[in-house]
Amino acid sequence: MARPKQFDPDVAVEQAMEVFWQKGYAATTPQNLADALGIGMGSLYNTFGSKHALFGQALSRYIDVRLRSLAELLEGPAPVKERLRKALEFMADEGVRGCMVVNTAGELAGTDETAVRVVRRDFDLTEGVFQALIEEGQRSGEIDLDRDPVALGSLLLNTMVGLRLLARIEEGPDRLHRVIDATIDSL
Repeated sequence: MARPKQFDPDVAVEQAMEVFWQKGYAATTPQNLADALGIGMGSLYNTFGSKHALFGQALSRYIDVRLRSLAELLEGPAPVKERLRKALEFMADEGVRGCMVVNTAGELAGTDETAVRVVRRDFDLTEGVFQALIEEGQRSGEIDLDRDPVALGSLLLNTMVGLRLLARIEEGPDRLHRVIDATIDSL
């Protein structure tokens, strides 16, 4: 008879997310994961199958949490540009760890098509959220109707990715705020 699991797999995915986010995929060993989760290697493999499978679950968890946070920031009665500014400020505030999605894109592009598909899906969803907000701003008169909402959504996605990389090396917020101000002013 199999022994019952002595840990919560959902909590374990959350803990694994922290390890992968801090160290990156390649630098994270299965032993690092087992230690962080407080489980044996056998339990790690029996529950998750592989380091790669656990990474996929951890990356998906990160994306779900981040997209929920982004959606909350973008909701509400405040003007569109104000909500966009808050979203960009939030995204620039991840510090030295950076964004797990952007880090994954940088680390695994060209070597892990599965991870790249997940990152691409997240970027597509984020860009779509930005595009919808631009269209809302056009309906309210805050953003000119002659501006292409698809192009502006792409611009905001690119700004978000750049901010997340820049935030990893900046010693202060000045440059990040200049980028955010210029982006919002360009809308």
